Amino acid sequence: MAFGYNVPMIRFGLIILCATVTLVAQPVRVPRTWYTAAVKDWATHIAALGVRPGHFTEAEYYAAPVENVRTYPVYFPGREPAGYWDRITKSAPQPLIDASKLKTQADWVTAGKRVWEEGDIIGFRNYSPEAIARFRTFNSPDLEEFKPSPDGTLPGPRWVVTARGVAVSAENCTQCHRRYEADGSKLDGPGLNDLTAFHVTGLVTNVPGMSTIPLPGDDEGKALWRSFIVPWVKDDINDQLKAMSPVDLGRLFGSAFGPNITPRWSGSLFYPTKVPDLITLKGQKYIDHTGTHQYRGTADIMRYAALVSFADSSDYGPHRILTDQQRRISSRLPDEALYAMALYIESLSPPPNPNPAGEASVAGQKIFQREGCAGCHAPPYYTNGKLTLAEGYRPSPEIARQYDILPISVGTNPDLALKTRKGTGFYKIPSLRGVWYRGRYLHDGALTTLEEMFNPDRLKPDFVPTGFKGLDKARAVPGHVFGLRLTAEDRAALIAFLKTL
Repeated sequence: MAFGYNVPMIRFGLIILCATVTLVAQPVRVPRTWYTAAVKDWATHIAALGVRPGHFTEAEYYAAPVENVRTYPVYFPGREPAGYWDRITKSAPQPLIDASKLKTQADWVTAGKRVWEEGDIIGFRNYSPEAIARFRTFNSPDLEEFKPSPDGTLPGPRWVVTARGVAVSAENCTQCHRRYEADGSKLDGPGLNDLTAFHVTGLVTNVPGMSTIPLPGDDEGKALWRSFIVPWVKDDINDQLKAMSPVDLGRLFGSAFGPNITPRWSGSLFYPTKVPDLITLKGQKYIDHTGTHQYRGTADIMRYAALVSFADSSDYGPHRILTDQQRRISSRLPDEALYAMALYIESLSPPPNPNPAGEASVAGQKIFQREGCAGCHAPPYYTNGKLTLAEGYRPSPEIARQYDILPISVGTNPDLALKTRKGTGFYKIPSLRGVWYRGRYLHDGALTTLEEMFNPDRLKPDFVPTGFKGLDKARAVPGHVFGLRLTAEDRAALIAFLKTL
């Protein structure tokens, strides 16, 4: 062979080289957020109706104008850097995400963190000078409830520079899914532990109720009713909202809002739910406490974020919650922004656990195994990802075949799963990873410590829960009796083990 070259080896080397070049040059393929085949069977059936919720069509979704603009922190009055406001007002709109500059997976995750932190609730933007002045006036009474971060920024509001000018708006993801630690650090994923971010909603917008979309034509009372009404439930408890006294309404609001708990659109002030910890999506097959939607991969996070932010048609079989004027997508994020944010969410990890394993936790792990806890809470994610039945619900064989169900009920309060628009009839088996830091237990967040969770006294009618109470000062907190019959010593050991997860 001339020159001593090995032709087969040359061919092999060229194949490897070409494969390597192809791999490096291959662009990231961004999934389409909203397409008919994926949305068709994405949602879980509504138990009382036997149908899935409706959605906007693919054509309706992509007909909405795209919003892709950066937002900027709002500083507590007197804490703004020199010249900051002048720079904001003189800036041109900048893209929230520029996909052309993202080359690697790490680039996309970093961009997703920006979308997570800077993305605002588009329908909440307020351009009025009066609204803007509320956040720039020293000693403004509107800001009395706000606690600035160590760097002087306010959790919740954002300045948005658009083609129309500067608006004040509200954080989208972080307003519910960011925890502020005592040392000033921030933990993304869990439900919030500081309520000051929620105060922004009433200041930056005239959007009433619990909706993230505008509700033109509704006054505050009508919008609040529309947020929760369940037209197919006889004697719907939410009808009481129309005639409830301001005192009782205030008590109800005070109980339904709290650290890591919120009623949300389509939920109820009477049956609130915990804010999900997005870190624990790993190992799950469903999204939301009642398993309202399937989690089949990254694209489902994208479409769920779109759904709850700006694309909920609120159609349920023959029942349409929104008026024709309200039922529209006024604007949407680009697919690239939702994809980057979803990748960031999937990258989230629990914080360092301060609870080291010891003699008690080792004993507790044996109790965990002995009592069969791993049947539902299987390692490594400490969930099997399945759905359980709400008390009193039995799905038809046809519906049951479509979901991954553990056909038992643990006896917790069924109202969220049966008497709201999130009423699938199911509860998702939660992950126990990070259970030590989340601080709200059971579906309504009635219990705030593991010690309270495993206290047999919570089954008594005179028990006073430290979490959600509703309008009752004392009430039993039923369900999930596993562990309640253990000796005090075994309960303490089990709790010690759970705190190490």
